[in-house]
Amino acid sequence: MSTGIRKVRSWTLTGKLVATGVTLLLMALGSIGLTLWVAWNLEGGAAAVNEAGRMRMQIYRLALVLQGPDAAQAPVLVQRFDQSLDLLKSGDPSRPLFVPWSIDSQRHFEQVDARWSQLRGDWLQRRSPAAEMAQQADSFALKVDDFVTSIEARMAHWTTILTLFQLTMVILAIASALTLMYAGYLLVLSPVARLKRGLAQVQQGDMAVRIDASSQDEFGDLAAGFNDMARTLESLYGSLEDKVREKTLKLEVQRQRLADLYQVSAMLSQAPTLQAMAQGFVAQVQRISGASAAAVRWSGEANEHYLMLASVGLPAGMSDAEACLDTGACHCGQTPGRAATRVIPISVDQPMPLRHCERAGYKTLVSVPVRLQDRILGELSLYYQKETALGAEELSLLDALASHLASAMESLRAAALEREAAVAQERTMLARELHDSIAQSLAFLKIQCQLLRDAMRRRDTPAIDQAIGEIDAGVRESYADVRELLVHFRTRTSEEDIEPALRTTLSKFEHQTGLSTRLEMQGHGVALAPDVQVQVLHVIQEALSNVRKHAMASEVVLRVATAPRWRFEVHDDGVGFAPGGRGADQTHVGLGIMQERAQRIGAQVSVNSAAGQGCSVVLELPVGALARPPALSPSIA
Repeated sequence: MSTGIRKVRSWTLTGKLVATGVTLLLMALGSIGLTLWVAWNLEGGAAAVNEAGRMRMQIYRLALVLQGPDAAQAPVLVQRFDQSLDLLKSGDPSRPLFVPWSIDSQRHFEQVDARWSQLRGDWLQRRSPAAEMAQQADSFALKVDDFVTSIEARMAHWTTILTLFQLTMVILAIASALTLMYAGYLLVLSPVARLKRGLAQVQQGDMAVRIDASSQDEFGDLAAGFNDMARTLESLYGSLEDKVREKTLKLEVQRQRLADLYQVSAMLSQAPTLQAMAQGFVAQVQRISGASAAAVRWSGEANEHYLMLASVGLPAGMSDAEACLDTGACHCGQTPGRAATRVIPISVDQPMPLRHCERAGYKTLVSVPVRLQDRILGELSLYYQKETALGAEELSLLDALASHLASAMESLRAAALEREAAVAQERTMLARELHDSIAQSLAFLKIQCQLLRDAMRRRDTPAIDQAIGEIDAGVRESYADVRELLVHFRTRTSEEDIEPALRTTLSKFEHQTGLSTRLEMQGHGVALAPDVQVQVLHVIQEALSNVRKHAMASEVVLRVATAPRWRFEVHDDGVGFAPGGRGADQTHVGLGIMQERAQRIGAQVSVNSAAGQGCSVVLELPVGALARPPALSPSIA
């Protein structure tokens, strides 16, 4: 059984202060209680002295009453005297009144009591003559004086004790104040001063300063904490330059990494073709990674083969031999399910069908999949002439570069699809325009040619002349439609405002037909999206085409309102038409074209006309549905 010395923790600062305060409080309470007790005794003794003094007066009065004509009052005075004796004997705490008994006062009181018992019987039975009663009263008064003197002597003793106690309390108060001051200095002020001196030295740069922490109280804990802080600061201050240098190097690495990412991103965004993008990318990655050679391969949708897009530093024979790799045939060309960034040591012991890397002298291969979400677009391969181990940050940088390449490749593909879609849309629109205008005219001409052949076989000269006239009118109509289509396709919109395009359309229409035109704009609204502007222009151009063909008008007014919704109205002062009449049939084809265009943008087209009162074509766009700020509108090429 081992024995040891157990370290006993001394009182804490709080315990010391509480103990000192409780001790002083108990001393103060004791002194107050003792003072009150002594004062209470003195007050009771003073009342006893007064009561004993009354006994002298009562004895003389009783003697005078017994000698005079009022002797009948003697029993009352005797009873009062008896009450005074009983009061002195038993005391009265409520007044307070009690005799501070001592041996001397007890003896004198017994003498007074015995003498009164004797006088009481003699005086009440009138056995003492008057002259003797006066002497007896004087003698009894002397005994009462002796009793009072003994009480006063006892009170003087208590007064002396109280005076000595008060002097003692004054001395104790002074000693307590000095003790408190010394304890405050020893327990509080001195440790605080040591802490302040230590802090001042730390502020001056002296991190080696230490404070005595031997006390087992709160200031000891503070001193220990200060010493720990000083040691930590000394350690930090000593290694601060190394840490600053280390942080600077890390920041420089991060800065260089961001610069590399920016350069690669800028190059990828400016590359016009996939080949140029891949060639620039491998050159940048080789510089960033420090590899001996680099290559980028592309994989199709099925990921069955990897085609070499670009390479830097590879031997010509190796580049030609790996122009197309089957997936999984070598370290390069990973299968989609196992594609991951890998650092692969080149070893002669690995059974691989292709040993191009080994023959070229490479010791390490880094394979990074070019991944777009869950789809593998290709692979980045880095070749090193010596064994190389890449850290997590370097591998993360390669992954980020490969991700940028995947996004750029997808952007090229999306741009190509967008251009293809734009061309297809333009061709569809051109076919629709040709079908809605020239195709109908050509069909009419075909019918007229057949009628002309029939008339020529019949040798019907009037029918021949009529057919030739219809053909001539159809040719002129087709020519006008072709010119109108050219005008339509050359009109371009603005991302900021449709007004210039509207003025251009009216100007070309006026130049083509010779009719007077006027544009009336009301309000200022948010600019329409360019694709919406294109459809609006085509609807207005179709309305103007109907005016040219059928209205026989002298003036056309285009009214545009921007609030609360976009509203376009093409009004002419031509012949108009009645609902259900021949003019309505001729306008129906053009109205169908306009309604079809309006449906694409969620708008509505209505026609208001009456015979001899012109015609109004109104296009209304939904409230806020198609208008957006110019900054959000895509550009139209």
